[in-house]
Amino acid sequence: MSVPKPLPSLEGLNGDFYRALSDGTLRFQRCSDCGHFRHPPRYRCASCGSAAAEWAASEGRGEVFTWTVTHQAMHPAFAEDVPYAVVVVELREGVRLVCGLRDLAPERLELGLPVEIVLERVSDEVLLPYARPANA
Repeated sequence: MSVPKPLPSLEGLNGDFYRALSDGTLRFQRCSDCGHFRHPPRYRCASCGSAAAEWAASEGRGEVFTWTVTHQAMHPAFAEDVPYAVVVVELREGVRLVCGLRDLAPERLELGLPVEIVLERVSDEVLLPYARPANA
C-alpha cells in the first residue's frame, strides 16, 4: 500500500506562493515600491518596509548555496526515495529557495553548481519546485 506524500498548506502567504505557481511559472513576491524580491513570502518588505507587493516571474536560475542528504525517511511516503537531497538555491533575483533535486545524484552536488528550477505537478492544485543542473 502506497502512502501519499504530504502536500504544502494552501493557506495564508504560503498558499499564495503555491497558487502563484499554478500556471507553471516560478513567481516570488516583489516589493511594488523598491523592487526587492522576497521569499518566503511576507507581509512587509525587509528592504523598505512597504506592504505593497506583486507576484513577479523569476528567471528560475541560480546556484546551489547548500544542501543536505537524507538517508532515513522520516515519513513513510519518502521511504522509496532515500537517499535524496534537499538543496537551498540562491537565485539570481537574490532569494533563496529550498527544494528537491532532479537529474543529479546527491553525491555529485557541489557549492556554486549552476541550477535551474523546474516545476512538477504533484496534485490538481499543487506544483512543486525542484532544482536540476542548468546544463541538463
